[in-house]
Amino acid sequence: MTVTGSLGQAGGYSLIVHGGAGDVTGPRLDSQIEGCIRAAERAKQILETGGSALDAVQAAVIELEDDVRFNAATGGVLTCEGNLELDAAIMEGHELRAGAVCGLAPFKNPIAIARAVLDDGKHVLYCGPGAVAFAKQRGFQPAEPSSMITDEARAQLERFLKVENASGPAGTVGAVARDKHGHVAAATSTGGVLGKRPGRVGDSPLLGAGTYADDTLGAASATGLGEGIMRIGLCGRVVHALASAEQAGHAGFDALELMKQRTQARGGVIMIDRDGRIGWARSTHSMAYAATWENHKVVAGG
Repeated sequence: MTVTGSLGQAGGYSLIVHGGAGDVTGPRLDSQIEGCIRAAERAKQILETGGSALDAVQAAVIELEDDVRFNAATGGVLTCEGNLELDAAIMEGHELRAGAVCGLAPFKNPIAIARAVLDDGKHVLYCGPGAVAFAKQRGFQPAEPSSMITDEARAQLERFLKVENASGPAGTVGAVARDKHGHVAAATSTGGVLGKRPGRVGDSPLLGAGTYADDTLGAASATGLGEGIMRIGLCGRVVHALASAEQAGHAGFDALELMKQRTQARGGVIMIDRDGRIGWARSTHSMAYAATWENHKVVAGG
C-alpha cells in the first residue's frame, strides 16, 4: 500500500530529508528518524541565515553519510565481493547544474565529490576509476576501506551470501530544499544494493531517476529498488507532476503506484514544489524522514 503526506506552506524556505525506504520497524526506525532530525536541523541553520538550497542539501547529506545507521558512505552495504562502491548526485534548479559519481571507491563523503563535479562544470557524471581520479585532482583523499566498512555491513553481507536474494537494509539518504531566494536543490547518496555485483549502478546518481531539481517545477530525491526507479524515471515524473498536483505528496503517490504496477518495485520519494510545499510518499513499510520550513520546527516520522 502506498502512503503519502504533505507538509509546510508556500513561500519561504523549506527542507525534507529521508533515510531510506524499506521494512524497518521498532528501535531501528526510531534511530533512523533521529538521524534524519539531526540532518534537517543542520541544514535548517543554513537556510535560516539566507544560505542556498544547494549548500543545505549537501550539508544534510554529509550528516547522513557520516552516520553509520544509514546505507551511504560509512556504513554502506557491500558488494558480493565485500567492497564499498558508492553513488551520489547533487543538482540545483536555477541553471540545472549537477554533479554525480558512481561506482566510487571509499571516500568519506561522496556527496562532496559530486558537488565538486557540479562546481567544475565540465562533466556531470564520473564513474569508477575516473571518479577516483577526479576526486584526487580536487584534493579529496581516499579513505582506508576499514575505516568505512562496519562490522554490521560485513554481517549483512554474510547473511546475504548464505541466503541469496535476502532483503537488504534501508538507508539510502537524500535531501531536497527550497531557499529564501526561490531556488531548489536535491541530493542523494547510497551504498547501493546489498550483495550487488561489482560495477552495478543504481538510480541515485542518475538525473531524473533518483535525483532531480528544477526551479520551475520542484525537486525530488528517491530511495528504494534502483532498478525499478530507473525504469520509470521516478524523480523526473514526480517533479513534472508537481506542477499540477493539488498537494505535493500526491505527485509521489501516483509515481510510486505506477512503478509498482509496471515493475513490481517498491520505494519512496521526497519532494518540494516550486513554491516550497513539501511532500513525501512510500510504498514500503517505512521511510524515515524529517522536514522543516520557515517559522516552523523540525517534524519527523517514518
